[in-house]
Amino acid sequence: MNQEILKLEPQLVWKNFSKLNAVPRPSKKEERVIQFMLDFGDSLELETFKDDVGNVIIRKPASPGMENRKMITLQSHLDMVHQKNSATDFDFDTQGIQMLIDDDWVRAKGTTLGADNGMGVAAIMSLLESSDISHPPLEALFTIDEETGMTGAQGLQANILKGKILLNLDTEEDDEIDIGCAGGVDITASRTYEQKEVLQNGSAYQIIIKGLQGGHSGMDIHKGFGNANKIMNRLLYTISNNYEIGIANINGGSLRNAIPRESVSTIVVNAAEKVSFEEKFRVWAGSIKEEYSFLEKNMTIELRDIILPKYVMEISAQQQLLKAIYAAHNGVYSMSAAIPDLVETSNNIARVEVGEGKVHVGCLTRSSVETSKIDLANSLKSAFELAGCEVNFSGEYPGWEPNPNSDILKVLKEQYSTLFKETPKVVACHAGLECGILGQHYPNIDMISFGPTIKGAHSPDERVSISSVKKFWKFLLEILKNTP
Repeated sequence: MNQEILKLEPQLVWKNFSKLNAVPRPSKKEERVIQFMLDFGDSLELETFKDDVGNVIIRKPASPGMENRKMITLQSHLDMVHQKNSATDFDFDTQGIQMLIDDDWVRAKGTTLGADNGMGVAAIMSLLESSDISHPPLEALFTIDEETGMTGAQGLQANILKGKILLNLDTEEDDEIDIGCAGGVDITASRTYEQKEVLQNGSAYQIIIKGLQGGHSGMDIHKGFGNANKIMNRLLYTISNNYEIGIANINGGSLRNAIPRESVSTIVVNAAEKVSFEEKFRVWAGSIKEEYSFLEKNMTIELRDIILPKYVMEISAQQQLLKAIYAAHNGVYSMSAAIPDLVETSNNIARVEVGEGKVHVGCLTRSSVETSKIDLANSLKSAFELAGCEVNFSGEYPGWEPNPNSDILKVLKEQYSTLFKETPKVVACHAGLECGILGQHYPNIDMISFGPTIKGAHSPDERVSISSVKKFWKFLLEILKNTP
């Protein structure tokens, strides 16, 4: 544990964040962090239990004099996105996050930090543990598997929560109050293909794209960051239009909700064209790097000689795949007409796997408008079906419809203005918050979302602002004092 982090203010929050980050907590492998939270609640002698899907609920009575206030449900998710730099030696299944201080930021050493949503979890733990903070009756809801399907929120039973107000602590700009979010759907395209043996007169190469910023495929999708899968496909398409090549394999991206930072492919070119190919490749790669030079300063595109693979794709399947990925939309699809500067609909081509006769392409489509989400999903489905793929939709979750007349919104706006002498931004976000699902289970609960400033979520550049955590904590305490 980094002792310097324990000295940061508010110390109680940073202490609990450090304890949480010592527990491995990958999505769908939350057994250890679930037990950690159960032990935490039991150690405080609070009502603590786990529901049927693994969500943890802890309740704390009100401070003296606040017993007649409405119970507040404080909600954050336990799991975190696991991303690391290719050169970082780290095992997310067994190791705790290694943190460091960088000016006003806390970040991790070559991995995601887990501030998304660990800072929210740590703040809730601190409220439950405190003995000198005024608050109404509290109910903590720690959900599982938010990052890979929101199955914890989806599996929450409709009769468990008792709170009348829900504070979701899972947004990433401390001057924003969130009242809405996008829904999403996973789109998976798959097919098989015939392999053909590689002729011995070929030269084999590995193409490596890395060093991209990556980031959150919802919150960062409008920033124009490079998508390693699209850049790799662009290169392969260009090469195949100029040379007779065979693709042996492609491995790009990782998580559905992270903009792909790296991609690696293996190709075979006729040995007689080796010199010409290498010269043109440098030109093509240089043009792409120049095009992205403002946003992707650390991007590298490498070409390495390797030994010949045994098999490559049959040519017609190869052409179909390259055309389908080229045609498939990636990035912002439409902007909201109702809310200024809000991305309405987008897609992230998150994962491309090709090899051993199988193709797998995974996308995450988001939208705050259901019909637009389905429109883009059908567009992607059509592109991949034309390439001979079977396409499945899964993991669908609803958006959260904004309520500008929310009572708790009025409280947050008033308290923010009083504390910080400025007007907060009331927004909807393009991320997938659990509020949309929770609102279906509890349609009468008054929901709001806010949090400290976090940058680079879902990437190894993830970091949380130290001064912002202090601001967030101060804001949260005032909200608890002033709820009806």
